[in-house]
Order: sequence, then C-alpha cells, then structure tokens
Amino acid sequence: MPVKIFGSAVYGVEAITITIEVDISGGKPIYFIVGLPDNAVKESMHRIESALTNSGLRMPRKKIVVNMAPADIRKEGSAYDLSIATGILAASEQIPDKEIGDYLIMGELSLDGQVQALKGALPISIQAKKDQFKGFILPKQNAREAAIVSGIEVYGISHINEIVDFFQKGIKPLPTVVDTRDEFYHAINNYDADFADVKGQENIKRSLEIAAAGGHNAILIGPPGAGKTMLAKRLPTILPPLNLHEALETTKIHSVAGKLAASDALLTRRPFRSPHHTVSDVALVGGGGNPQPGEISLAHNGVLFLDELPEFKRTVLEVMRQPLEERRVTIARARMSVDYPASFMLIAAMNPCPCGYYNHPEKECVCGPGVVQKYLSKVSGPLLDRIDLHVEVTPVNFEELSSERKTEKSEVVRERVIKAREMQNKRFEDNENIYSNAQMSPQMVRAICKITDAGQLLLKKAMEKLGLSARAYDRILKVARTIADLAESEEIEIEHLAEAIHFRSLDRENWAG
Repeated sequence: MPVKIFGSAVYGVEAITITIEVDISGGKPIYFIVGLPDNAVKESMHRIESALTNSGLRMPRKKIVVNMAPADIRKEGSAYDLSIATGILAASEQIPDKEIGDYLIMGELSLDGQVQALKGALPISIQAKKDQFKGFILPKQNAREAAIVSGIEVYGISHINEIVDFFQKGIKPLPTVVDTRDEFYHAINNYDADFADVKGQENIKRSLEIAAAGGHNAILIGPPGAGKTMLAKRLPTILPPLNLHEALETTKIHSVAGKLAASDALLTRRPFRSPHHTVSDVALVGGGGNPQPGEISLAHNGVLFLDELPEFKRTVLEVMRQPLEERRVTIARARMSVDYPASFMLIAAMNPCPCGYYNHPEKECVCGPGVVQKYLSKVSGPLLDRIDLHVEVTPVNFEELSSERKTEKSEVVRERVIKAREMQNKRFEDNENIYSNAQMSPQMVRAICKITDAGQLLLKKAMEKLGLSARAYDRILKVARTIADLAESEEIEIEHLAEAIHFRSLDRENWAG
C-alpha cells in the first residue's frame, strides 16, 4: 500500500498543503517522481539515498514511485527531501506509518543526514494549523519562526535519525514554544539609532516627522555629507510601533524570502530597506521563475530608502509607480498569479546636480549650462507626483556640529506621531484600506482638507509666484492636513498651509533654472 506524507508549497505569502504518496514495488531499482516537480525535487533522490545510507538506514533497491498531489501545482525547491525520505522509510517498513499522517514534515537533507533550513516556515505553519495537523516537524533553525502559531506542536529536528526516533521509538524532542506577545512587546521600539544622534538639521527632522505622521513619501535634496542618509536611517525610530497583525504580516514576507535569522521568531521593528542603485527591476519589485518578494515587499509596513535616486535605472523607478498607488504588487505567470503586499513609505535622497554643489551656500557648482536640469529630469514627473514632501538639505555648520546642546530623542517625536495617527484612524475608520492622510483620494481631499478664504488666497499666490505645478495642489492640502493633526487642530490654519507650501521645492519652475 502507498504511504501518504504531507508537505507544503508556498505561493506568495500563502501555503498549500501537498500530499506526497510513496509506493515501493518489485522490479529493478528505479526512481520516479511525478506531480510536476522541478529539477531540485527530481535531484532529491540522490540526496536522500546518500543521507539514508550515511545515517545507518536502508535505501530500498526496488522500484520507487513518488507522487506529489495536486499534480497541477509546480513543486519547487529542496524542502521536500525530508518528506520523501520519511515516506520511503515508512513504505519500506523501517518506521511505522501509523502516526505519520498526523504531521506535516518539511526540510532539506545534507548527504550526511543533517536537516537544513527552509523558506516560508511561518505561512506553512499557519496552513498546517488550518488543516488541523497535530504537529509540524521541520529544521531546528526554523522552529522558533513556525512556533509563533499557537495551537500546533512544532518540533525542530537537526538529523534524519530523529525522525526514526520520533515514529519508531516515540522519542520526541520538546515542542518549541514561543510566547508571541512577550516576544513582541519585549523588543518593540528597540532601535540602535536615534534622532538625538543628529546635530542640527531641525527643519529636516521636522519634515520627516510630518512624513511619519501622515505616511507621506519624501525626497531629500542636498550636497554630499549633509546628513540625508543618516536622517533617513532614523525614520523608522519615529514611526508608530508595529501592531501584532502588522508584525505577523511582515514576518510572513521575510519568512518566504528566507531573510529571518534562526534567533528571530517575530519581526518587531519596522523594516528599513536600502537597495543599491544597480538593483534590477525584478530584485526591486519581485518576480523570477519561482516568484519571490522584492525589496518593496520586504519594506512592507516600513521604509524603502533609495539613495542617489537619479542613478537608478529609469525602468526600475517606473515599475514602482503602480505599487506606490495600489500598495501591493501582482506578479503574473502563465500558470499562476502571486500577490505580495507592498505598503511602504518611500524616502529618496539625491544630490542637486552631478557635482553635488548646486545651491550650496559656500562651494561653487562646476556643472555646465543645462546640466542641472538634465540631471533632475532623470526622475520622472509621474514618480515625483507620488512624492508629497520635497526637502532641501543644507550642510551643518561647525558651531552646530560641535554644540553640546541636547536634541529631541526619537521617542519624544514618536509620541507626537502616534497622536496624529490616532486622529487619522478615527477620521478614516469607515474607509477600508485607508489609514493615513497620504492615502486620501482627490474626492476625499476636497471633503476633508477644507481651507479658509485666506488660505485659498495664500495657496493661489504661492502657485503663481513660486511657479508651482497643478499636481502640487492636492499634495499641499494633504501635507497641511497632517501638519494640523500634529498640532492637534481640527481646522487647517494658514500657518499649516504655509509650512506645507515650503515642502514643494522641485515643483518650482525656477528651481534648476
């Protein structure tokens, strides 16, 4: 009789349970794996044979057929080694098959029988609980990650002999237990960096506080060494803490990408991703033959920082436009379509010109006529349209750098940001999928961001005098609403509007004139 073992396949951030049937019959030794396996799965028989032999177990010298169902789903990767090996051991009566169907078994095997880590342990564990499996047997390295899911016993093993002990001798390792809430609250807001590390740059700190409070995208423009990267890296420290749902969602994506360390059970800090400007379209957005999450999905619920923005390939920047609007990315293939969440804050940094010193208070710009405009035009209008705050960064002078004056800590700023976000949560409680001012549609902007006649006049004059483009209108109103939230004001006052206008540098027609 064929023996049934259960494994799992991960697609996107969800898992599908796979039934693995192993049948051993007479005849010459030959191995067949059917059910749409990829090359890594087909090669598993060689790894399994060596692992069993080197562990003092027996590889049957008979015809072995392994069927992986459902047969219309492609099985990819080496994580089925342990499932198939366990099936062969049960089918050849080296271990009893009585309890095997109660457990989901996954892991890659080394030639000496050691069990190696796998990707996607968290979504697999969630699905195993849904399918009412008694337990999940997997590599020890992934046990803490899978044990986040309560209501299922998680057993981490490091060698195939432990499978034999488990089912034949009843010697079970202690189940891995993780107190999710304790894990979550213990490390929350535990950052190494702090806003207080940055001397001066109070206006830039203010702009990032506004960005954090309203979920706005921002671009920092300034000469090299002015502190753009240093400030951007500290942005996650002032964002509201992840809630438990966001932490699980973020951990799922990192689990699928294989980015979780063995010591990590749950991601408790907002991610900060900073890809190099040579990044490819697929690496940024996600994809590949077996679709994997890209940098924008790994930055979900956190910050994506693009340093030296004009140096990124045009195509790479353009593929980000849709995820910025929809807050998810869909990767379509002939046989399947995979959705990855991608709700992130975009923070970009750039020099104002190729030499870096255009508009510098002390150093001379050596770029020729039209060069500055050409450099700035590398960033397309449609992408710039999705960035609410344009912040000019000026160098810090020596007096400020050497000053002993204490500056605000991140936790103080974070308290203000949390209060502003609470106002927005209340405002948008009836609107599904809208959580911050940055996500408002044009209709909502008209309804929510009402300004006085004096405010209308100021905005009209600003648009005429500074040469602001039409697209700046909605952006200014959204940012003004966030500034009002930070001030705990129900109305958008004229000073809130004036500050919002200040953050539209790149829309001024004469900025690079």
